[in-house]
Amino acid sequence: CFVCGEKGATITCQEMGCNRRFHLPCAVEGGCITRYFLPYSSFCSEHRPQQQEVAAPENTTCLICLDPVEDTTTYGTMVCPACKHAWFHRACIQGQAMRAGVFCLQCPLCRNKKQFLTEMLFMGIRVPIRLVQASWEDNNAYAELYQRHSSCSARECLCPGGREEEEPDGPWQLLLCRSCAAEGTHRRCSNLGNNTHTWECDSC
Repeated sequence: CFVCGEKGATITCQEMGCNRRFHLPCAVEGGCITRYFLPYSSFCSEHRPQQQEVAAPENTTCLICLDPVEDTTTYGTMVCPACKHAWFHRACIQGQAMRAGVFCLQCPLCRNKKQFLTEMLFMGIRVPIRLVQASWEDNNAYAELYQRHSSCSARECLCPGGREEEEPDGPWQLLLCRSCAAEGTHRRCSNLGNNTHTWECDSC
């Protein structure tokens, strides 16, 4: 094994002319990549595929562990190929992938699935095929996160039916903040005309 120097290394770099071998457990330490889909090709640290070089904004942190990431894309620091704003450590997104599975893995920021999953598989992130829901969705533990805000947050709600009243259109149609979606208002309560289709709360 070119990483640990011990015998029994059975994985060979697939680059033509490269005879480097390594153990699967040594892959991360040696900066190697194994693609967990047919034909299961592996690459040493010198010949591994790399993400397009992107510079990280100053003081960027990993979206998963919130620790700082490196200044640019590397083996250990990755970025979402779709939005280019979601940064994370390889180890962090690998843990996320193992919990989510192939049907639930998505960018933690922009929620892109297809391009994100393809890139992660190509870059050697193992994503298990899990036919059931993601592990964190067991027993609807986060069901409340999927609920849409459904009340008027105006200082004075003018709706006769109260803050929870909502109609599909007209003065009592409930508009959510276009930035955070955590606050809402009836059109009449914020003096919004029928031609106004978006609204932003005071906080945003």
